[in-house]
Amino acid sequence: MRTSPNKRLVDNWLKTLAEVEDAARASGREPESVRVIGVSKYVDAEMTAALREAGCVDLGESRPQQLMEKASAIGRDDITWHLIGHLQRNKSRRMVELVDWIHSVDTLKLLHTIDSHAEQHGRAPKWRVEANTSGDAEKHGFRPEELLEAWPQIAEAKHVEIRGLMSMAGLEAGPEQARAQFAAVRELRNSLEQRYQISLPELSMGMSGDFREAIAEGATMVRIGSRLFDGVTA
Repeated sequence: MRTSPNKRLVDNWLKTLAEVEDAARASGREPESVRVIGVSKYVDAEMTAALREAGCVDLGESRPQQLMEKASAIGRDDITWHLIGHLQRNKSRRMVELVDWIHSVDTLKLLHTIDSHAEQHGRAPKWRVEANTSGDAEKHGFRPEELLEAWPQIAEAKHVEIRGLMSMAGLEAGPEQARAQFAAVRELRNSLEQRYQISLPELSMGMSGDFREAIAEGATMVRIGSRLFDGVTA
């Protein structure tokens, strides 16, 4: 599926890129160190294709079914697909076949299921462990102390590439609280690297309302959706 870019969508995309670059520079980082994931869960396949035509090559979906439908309609040749939402084990095989990144591995059982599918299909999406540093019971993910203890079992996965951590700020978190929670994710990553002598270069954290705070604390990927489609009409 190909469609012409919506002018407002293009403007929103370019403005978002500029703001992400500014946030990176303000934190003493190179703009290229932060990757923008365009979260298209708010719109249909046609508008998602328009976002791709506007320049966004990294597309994120929260629900596996929506991702499958859009990947079928739009294609995959020049798109990097990211699953950013909760994944049930019974849908993991299809995601292993389709996506390039899984951001939300939140249990050992899910990890081992993904690893098994990757072995069977000869395809290994990169993935991140979801960490819950907000204390929000509504959020998925390993608590820091759980993750530190569980890492030897996580490392048993041999057919997928562990690239880092993913997290979200708590629902009620203001800017200062969000930044503190993102800092805790970075510190957790550093502790894992030091304790287990591993490399976890990617931190997926920050969304439309708190990506600046996330970038300040080391995010390498930010997941932005609502601000891209602000004022956009089909």
